[in-house]
Amino acid sequence: MHVPDGFLNIPTSVTTGVIAAAGVGLALRGARRELDDRTAPMAGLVAAFIFAGQMINFPVAGGTSGHLLGGALAAVLVGPWTGVLCLSVVLLVQGLVMADGGLTALGTNITLMGLVGVGVGWLVFRLVRGVLPTRLSMVPVAAAIAALVSVPTAALGFTALFGFSQLSDQWFDVPPTAPVPLGTVASAMVGWHVLIGLGEALITGLVVRSVVSVRPDLVYGARPALAARAASPSSEVTA
Repeated sequence: MHVPDGFLNIPTSVTTGVIAAAGVGLALRGARRELDDRTAPMAGLVAAFIFAGQMINFPVAGGTSGHLLGGALAAVLVGPWTGVLCLSVVLLVQGLVMADGGLTALGTNITLMGLVGVGVGWLVFRLVRGVLPTRLSMVPVAAAIAALVSVPTAALGFTALFGFSQLSDQWFDVPPTAPVPLGTVASAMVGWHVLIGLGEALITGLVVRSVVSVRPDLVYGARPALAARAASPSSEVTA
């Protein structure tokens, strides 16, 4: 999913850079409501886990690559705003130190994996959690479904940006920035990332389940279930 330098044209990269900067600015303010003395170290662990997971990177068709995104996982464990910051820090370090993802495309990568991945993951998690019973055991299930949906959605977002980049090249009558057919990129990104989403759903569900079983108080997405259990300690929400 890491977008390299030169794959999108300058207008598209500038636009996503502005969007990413605004999103990170909002996340810095929103994270103040999510973090405390207990959960702040958790954010560091989440960022480290996602950093390690994203290093397992494999190429797919159309000049693109696939790997763990971690947006839904971060949102469920530490909250959506803090999750955006975790992904942004990971992508910044990868771009500066590991040369993984171009610096001119940093805004694009943060927009896709940080804003779209985390945002969609959290929205789907909230929707699924509202349908399922209010139990701690349902938190990993909702997290897995959120991860499954967020990955191909982020890939679809990249496809839309690539299409806009090619269209704007035509508007300005300049050679295409990346001479790859849009259909090839779309089929590679969306098709492969549906499969990647299945793997990410499994990883996300297992990780969230592991943390919930030991320290549910550290899982941001488990707070409603914990509150329900505290209000009705003898009810079935304890399951």
